Amino acid sequence: MPLQEISHPAIDIDLRYATANNLTGIPIYQHAVAFLHKDALAALVAAADLAQAQGLRLCVLDAYRPSAAQWRLWAVLPNPMFVADPRIGSMHTRGVAVDLTLCLADGEPLDMGTEFDEMTEQSRHGRIDISEQAQYNRRLLLDVMTAAGWAHHPHEWWHYNLPEPTRYLQLSDEVEGRALLA
Repeated sequence: MPLQEISHPAIDIDLRYATANNLTGIPIYQHAVAFLHKDALAALVAAADLAQAQGLRLCVLDAYRPSAAQWRLWAVLPNPMFVADPRIGSMHTRGVAVDLTLCLADGEPLDMGTEFDEMTEQSRHGRIDISEQAQYNRRLLLDVMTAAGWAHHPHEWWHYNLPEPTRYLQLSDEVEGRALLA
């Protein structure tokens, strides 16, 4: 399996698709275990180290996503600006994308101006119609992630992926997806 489980002292896991607290309103994953490709995991660990040096933590909201889960998201929101068309595949189904936020050392999430998976204009990077604190927090997350080698999604403050994600293969639900869906 090319995926590795996310584990680091400064990373919390709150997989929203294992709960009803997501854009579908129902759990998609059966298990709350977060995986990434080994290259993405190395970059995430680097980001967690940078966050920890600033007295902060990362909280992973989604990572590797099986294609069956991608289809469920597409059924609810078939908008390629926010959800990748599963016929094409997504960065998440390659194991090289992560959705996350920054938290204080005690695990309290920082204000980012919108909720995770809030598919609105206010979720875009560079918004000035959110509080100054939320703007600062988004910039802090962007700085931590890009310093660790991640690229950002312009429409979602929470989404980061490795550069050139298509050089990584789509993963198989029958093998890699079993840990989340079975």
